[in-house]
Amino acid sequence: MLARGDTEPANLLRTAVAGMIAMSAAMGFGRFSYTPILPGMMSGVPLSAADAGFIASANFAGYLAGAVLAAYSWATGRERKVALLALLANAVLLAAMAATDSVAAFAVIRFLAGLASAFAMIFTSSIVLSHGAAAGSDHVQAAHFGGPGAGIALSSVMVMLIGLIFTGASGWRADWIGGGIFSAISLAAVWLLLPSAPVRAGNSGKEPPIAWRPPVALLTLSYGIFGFGYVITATFLVAIARMDAAGQMVEFLCWFIAGLTAAVALFAWRPLVYPLGLGWVYVTALLIEALGVLATVMLPHSLAPLIGGALFGATFLAITAYGLQIGRKLAPESTRRIFATMTAAFGLGQIVGPVVAGWIAEQTGSFILPTYIAAAALILCAALVLPVIKKLG
Repeated sequence: MLARGDTEPANLLRTAVAGMIAMSAAMGFGRFSYTPILPGMMSGVPLSAADAGFIASANFAGYLAGAVLAAYSWATGRERKVALLALLANAVLLAAMAATDSVAAFAVIRFLAGLASAFAMIFTSSIVLSHGAAAGSDHVQAAHFGGPGAGIALSSVMVMLIGLIFTGASGWRADWIGGGIFSAISLAAVWLLLPSAPVRAGNSGKEPPIAWRPPVALLTLSYGIFGFGYVITATFLVAIARMDAAGQMVEFLCWFIAGLTAAVALFAWRPLVYPLGLGWVYVTALLIEALGVLATVMLPHSLAPLIGGALFGATFLAITAYGLQIGRKLAPESTRRIFATMTAAFGLGQIVGPVVAGWIAEQTGSFILPTYIAAAALILCAALVLPVIKKLG
């Protein structure tokens, strides 16, 4: 039974497309376009590895702040409005990156962009995933979480094409403006397609506090460490390819392949959910991602970014989506709160990762040691969630 104030069941195709486009803009461009743009900024501004890590961490600090704020009930009944305003802010802030070459200004802009990304993700997801769940459709979730992958692939194509036109040291400015334009167009599409409200199961918009049973705590800890483990590759993969002189085509392809594999990852993993269960899919994806992370520094330079990018793309969104789905199962009475809390833990891990990786890379002259640390963190994530699996049934 739908709660008062909710819409009638929405057209699932329109809902899925709205989610995919919103996530493509907010995450694929708002968050992840920093990765292919970063090498141009490092040489054109210029930025050191430590500067690059600091700017990335500022973005994740904003993401964490947004996730914490979203855990409260102030947006109940206003989810669509907040999501659309966040997407508007995302477009403006992407373009604003082109207007400065100050590290401090970059950090402020990326902090605000992280805030916008978190709001856009959480409140768009609360609408889209609730309609998919009410209809019993896994395809809606798969399409929704395929959005960041589509955005990653599109952003890599955009950076490559702009690089062919703007060959000077300031071409990175055009990259950011292009991302802002894409996000503005995406906003118009989401405004037309996104349902007016989430589907609610009861008569109250308020949720009880999370019951912090051990499985919930272990999953949240695992999810937070995952934020640390995945983000080093997510932030520096193209920069690693540039430092290894892998070539411009490898730089483009590694992130493009990561985007393509991410876009279809949930469709590929979905047939395994029934025979393996959510918990084992989560663990398996973490271990495969650890292998992909190691591949970025252990394989020959011409292959390392490609294999690493493919395995990264094939797993990180599946881990993100299925981790949140496990959280919903473990805390069914507080689904929005667990979603926001896990996202906050993830965001905290993301803040630490780039700072640590950038500082170590600055000291050692490479990303080899940070990458080993990231792989170890992902293996720890898998180990932490093993006791949770039997609780899922």
